Order: sequence, then C-alpha cells, then structure tokens
Amino acid sequence: MNIPSFNIAAVERDTGLSKDVLRMWERRYGFPQPDRDSNGERCYPADQVERLRLIKRLMDAGHRPGKLIATPVEELAGFVSRRAKARPGNESSDGSELSELLALIKQHDSNGFQQAMQQRLARQGLQRFVQDTIAPLTFRVGEAWEDGSVEVFEEHLFTELTKRLLRQAIAGLPSGQRSPRILLTSVPDEPHVLGLLMVEALFALEGAECIPLGTQMPLLEIGRAASAHRANVVALSFSVAFPQRQIPGLLQQLRMVLAPEIELWAGGGGVQRLAPIEGVLLLTSFESAVSALTDWRLAQVPA
Repeated sequence: MNIPSFNIAAVERDTGLSKDVLRMWERRYGFPQPDRDSNGERCYPADQVERLRLIKRLMDAGHRPGKLIATPVEELAGFVSRRAKARPGNESSDGSELSELLALIKQHDSNGFQQAMQQRLARQGLQRFVQDTIAPLTFRVGEAWEDGSVEVFEEHLFTELTKRLLRQAIAGLPSGQRSPRILLTSVPDEPHVLGLLMVEALFALEGAECIPLGTQMPLLEIGRAASAHRANVVALSFSVAFPQRQIPGLLQQLRMVLAPEIELWAGGGGVQRLAPIEGVLLLTSFESAVSALTDWRLAQVPA
C-alpha cells in the first residue's frame, strides 16, 4: 500500500512551519527525515507531517522546539490533550444540549446542525445565542480537535456552518443611522474569523456600524482602511492559537499606524492574560466589549 507523502511546500502550508525551519531542523535535530522523489525533492510521509503539526501547536503555547522534537509522538499528543483540558472554558448551563450539537457535527449531519442552531437562535435571541451557544460550543469544538475526538474537516464544517448562520443573523438586523463606526479584522497569520463575527453581532445589536474586513490584514492596510472608512474604532480579534508573545508588539505597531483619534480595541482568547498596553483597550469578555461601546458613546457627550 502506498503511504501518502507531501512536498515541502505542502508541509509548510499544512503545519505553519517555514521551509527554512524544516530544513534547519533536519540538519540540527535529524527530524523530520523526508524521503526524496525522482527529481531529488523532499517528500514528507504523512506521519511526520502529523508530528510536525503537533510540535507547531505546542510551540505556539510556549514550548521549546528542541525538547519537543526529542519527545515521542505519543507524549506530544498527551501534552496537547492536557493543555486543552487546562484551558478555561466559557461553559453554559445547558451542557447536554451543547453536547448534542457537537454530536451532530461528528455525525456529519449538516442539516440537523443548522436546524438545531436556528431553533436556539429563535429561542435565545442573537445576544444570548452568541454568548451562551456559539462561544461555549466553539470552545468545545476546539478542545475536541486538540484531543483528537474531532477531525480537522469536522472542525471546518462547524466553523463554516456557524459563520453562515451568524452572517445571516447580522444581515437581518435593522439598518439606519448607527455609530460608532467600527472596523473589524485580524492581523496576518490570524485566520480565525468566528470571534470577529461574534463581536460584530453584539456591536451591531447595540447600534454600531460595523465594517468587516475579514482576517489577516497587513497593518498598513488596516491603517489605510480605517482612514478611508472614517472609522472611530479598529477592533481586532486574537484566538488562543495565536502566539501570545507577538501580540503586544503588533498592537503597538498598529497603534502608531492609526490616527490618534481612532481607538484600538483587541479581544479574543489570545488577549486574556496580557498586561495593559498603552493606547489599546483589551476586551477580555463580551461584557467588556459592550461596556467599551457604552463608554465610547459617553465620551462623545459634551461636558
């Protein structure tokens, strides 16, 4: 039986490890150990690619690559599972219903999942639906993906179906004169969009005008977009998967790019344990995001 293998460009895309890093590890640590194709190009077996993905995930959590590479793959999987269990969750009181929703994803029942989610949206209203269903369910899916009980394609299915539902709900909100103007996006290498959509729903419910730019915008382009749209606020989302040590520097750089009168807000799981950053408002919960909106409006009222 042929064992699947991947060229170095595919491994770079799949793992997030650059070609230079892969070659350097091969020389320094003796791993990975690619085969060679008929043209002499590196080909990486699937089991090595999976191990590289585990290593990258743990590096993002602060572990040193040299130690990880020397660790057997079974122990790496155990590190990932323990980290997932140690992370704080935003659990709701109806955990059994959330388990049923997760089960629909694992059963690949797209129609059943969408119908169940729409029923919860109708019953809870958009604000509670975001806070009490989507947020804790997203955490559960991420946890299940890390411990191996949810496949990558199943996590993608959950994300795409939930994105579709949130966008439909946001589009159905009343239009009219709205403020402040909030530009929503993420920095390069931050592809997670659900956090942005959740906070967009809450801001839109509170009467803000949201300008969604999607994910992975270069910092200079964020500055240009904020100016072009006459934004009052730029709001970024950082997931727990984003390397936390990089966040303060990125926010400080963006703060220098933005005009002084434009506020810079940052939220998501990635900012939970950050120290205060001058000129940046850290939103550590949905409640703090809504409070920030209220405070902005109060600041516009003449004394």
